[in-house]
Amino acid sequence: MEPELVRCGWATSTPDYILYHDDEWGRPVHGDDRVFERLTLEAFQSGLSWLTILRKRENFRKAFAGFSIEAVAAFGEADVERLLADAGIVRNRAKIEAAVANARAAAELPGGVSELVWRYADPSSPVPKTLADVPATTPASKALAKELKRHGLRFVGPTTAYALMQAIGLVNDHLAGCWVRERVV
Repeated sequence: MEPELVRCGWATSTPDYILYHDDEWGRPVHGDDRVFERLTLEAFQSGLSWLTILRKRENFRKAFAGFSIEAVAAFGEADVERLLADAGIVRNRAKIEAAVANARAAAELPGGVSELVWRYADPSSPVPKTLADVPATTPASKALAKELKRHGLRFVGPTTAYALMQAIGLVNDHLAGCWVRERVV
C-alpha cells in the first residue's frame, strides 16, 4: 500500500481542493489572459471561500468570455446586467464592474499584465512550516497591489495580490513536507 501523500493543511478537506492543490496552486502561470483570469477570480474571492470560486470557475470562464482581456474590455452595460443575472457566478456589481475595468486597464499595460505581475516573483521566499507561517500580505504583495492600482486596476489590495502571487507561482507557499513543494517548477 502506498503511503498517504502529505499536503498543505488547507488542501485536504474536499476533493476539489486536493485536485486544485496538487495540479494548479503555486505552479507558474504566464500569459496575459491566464494571469487576468487568476487575478479576476482572486478578486471575486474577496470575502468568500475559495471553494465557492473554484466550484464556479467554469461558469466564470463562460460568463467572462474565457477571460480574454480583449473580449472583457469590450463588455458594456448590457454585459454587466447579464452577469448580474447569472446565478452560476458571484453576482456582485462592484466586482463585476471591476473585472471589466481591470480588463480595460490590463489591455493598456505596456508589456501586459503577466509581465507586470511576474516582476514581483520571489523565488527565495521562506519555506513555511505551518499554515501560521504563511503571511496574508508581504512587502512584495503591497508593492504589486500599489502598482496594479496605479495602472487603474481595482479589487487588487495587498491580500488579493498575495493570493494571486501564491496561486500563480510567484512565491512557493507549499508547506515544508508537502509533496508538491519540490515539484513546483
